[in-house]
Amino acid sequence: MTTIPKLAFSGRILLLGSGSVSQCLQPLLLRHVDMDFTRLTVMDFEDLAHTAAEITAAGATYVRDRITPENIETKLAEYVGDGDVLINLAWNIDTGVIIDWCQRHGTLYVDTSVEEWDPYADQLNATPQSRTLYARHMKLRERAKGWKADGPTAIVEHGANPGLVSHWAKIALLDIATAMLKEPERLPKPLDADRKVKLEEALANRDFAALGMLTGTKVIHISERDTQVSDKPKQVGEFVNTWSVEGFYEEGIAPAEMGWGTHEPTLPANAYTHETGPQNQICLAQTGITTKVRSWVPLGGPIIGMVVRHGEAFTISDHLTVWEDGKAVYRPTVHYAYQPSDAALNSLHECQMTGYTLQTNQRIMNDEIISGIDELGVLLLGHELNGWWVGSQLGIDESRALVPHQNATTLQVAASVLGAVYWMVNNPNRGLCVPDDLDPEAVLDVANPYLGPVPSVHTDWTPRSSYYEPFANFRPKTGDDSEPWAFENFLV
Repeated sequence: MTTIPKLAFSGRILLLGSGSVSQCLQPLLLRHVDMDFTRLTVMDFEDLAHTAAEITAAGATYVRDRITPENIETKLAEYVGDGDVLINLAWNIDTGVIIDWCQRHGTLYVDTSVEEWDPYADQLNATPQSRTLYARHMKLRERAKGWKADGPTAIVEHGANPGLVSHWAKIALLDIATAMLKEPERLPKPLDADRKVKLEEALANRDFAALGMLTGTKVIHISERDTQVSDKPKQVGEFVNTWSVEGFYEEGIAPAEMGWGTHEPTLPANAYTHETGPQNQICLAQTGITTKVRSWVPLGGPIIGMVVRHGEAFTISDHLTVWEDGKAVYRPTVHYAYQPSDAALNSLHECQMTGYTLQTNQRIMNDEIISGIDELGVLLLGHELNGWWVGSQLGIDESRALVPHQNATTLQVAASVLGAVYWMVNNPNRGLCVPDDLDPEAVLDVANPYLGPVPSVHTDWTPRSSYYEPFANFRPKTGDDSEPWAFENFLV
C-alpha cells in the first residue's frame, strides 16, 4: 500500500453519525491524522458506542445525542468552533443550516450528501421538481450568497458518488484527449488542424468543459455494479444493503434525476424541466429505482442500472457546460446507473410490494460477505473513441486487508471523505465547494490506496451492444436512430 503522509491537525473534530461509513472512516482517521484524539467526538442519536470502540480507546469521546432544528445553534458549539472540523455523516440535517453555522463559527465542513430536515414532507402533493437535488442545490446557492467566497471551506457531497466520480470524470477526459492526440490511428478519421490545436490548448489549460465538447463526449454514466454476496441470506421483512439503508431508500424513492445533454433530441416521458438556475437538469415523475438503463463496467460487462438521483448528475453536468452568449452550447447527459447487490435488489423489490413501506428490520453486510466487488466508475460515451471508463474495482478481500470488518462499498466512501479532509485542511479558505471544485490529483493521492485497482480503459460498448427484445417485431419501435447516444436508447 502506498504510504500517505500524515495530516497534522491541532484542532477539534466532530464526527456526526456512527453508521457504516463513519465506522469505516474512524480507523482511517486514527491511521492518517496526527492529532490529539481526546479532541475528537463521535455523535449519534442511537446507542452505537460499541461501533466506535477503537477510536474511543485512542481518547475520543462518544456522545449519544441528536442535532435538531431546535438545538443546532448551541449543540454544535459544545464540540467545534474556529479552526475545527465537522465531518457530517448523519442524515436529515439541513445542509444549508449546518453550513451556515460553520461559516459563522469558522469551522471547516465536509459531508457526503445535501440533506433536509424532513425529506418526506408532503410527498404526494410536492411537485417532482421540488423533490430534486437540483432544488436543494439552488436553495444552497441562494443561501451561500451571504457567505464569503474565501470563508471556511465547506465541501458538500464528497463520498464515492457523488465525490470520487467527479475526479474520475476529469481523469477520463484528460486520458481521452491524450489518446486522441497521441494515437490518431485509433480515430475514425484524423482531427482537423483547428480542432487539434484547440484540444491541445484545452488539455494544457485543464479546461474540462472544453475537453468534453472537443472530444465529443455526449453521455457520462456513473456506472456501478456491486457483486458482494453474503452467507447469511436476506430474510423476509428485512432490508439488506452494503451501505446506509435509510440513505438508499430516501434517494431511491425520489424522482429520477439527470443532467440533460445538449445533444438530446427529445425529452423522455414524464419529464419535468426547471425554470430557474442553470437549467442543466431534468427530472422524471417516477422513482429512480424504477427508471432503468443499460450501462457497462469493465469486469462485470453490461449492466442494467437504476437512475437513482445523485448530486454528481448536477455538479458534473453544470461544470462541463460550455456557455456562449448565455446559451448552453455543450453539455453531456449525466446520471447514475446503479446495480446494487443481489440482497439489496431483493430488499427493494419487497419494499415496492408493500407500497414502499421500508422494512424495520435492517442489516448492513460486513463480516458475513463471502465474495464480490464493488465496481464503481464513470463511463464516458459518444466521443470518437466510443467509450472510456475510469473507476474503482475494490474487492471484499482487499477491503478487509486494508480495514478489517469493512466492505468494499463503505471503504470507497470513507477513502473519499479522508481525501476531502486532507484537501480541506490544506485549503481552509475556499468557501462553499462541490467535488468538481477540488484538485482531483490531491484527493486521489489520498483515496487511491484504499480503492483497489483503478483502471482507465477504452470500451467499444454501446447501448445496443447487449440489447435484446424477443418481441421486437411485434411492438412499436423504441429508441432514436437520429442520435445513437440519446437517453431513450439507454432506457430499458
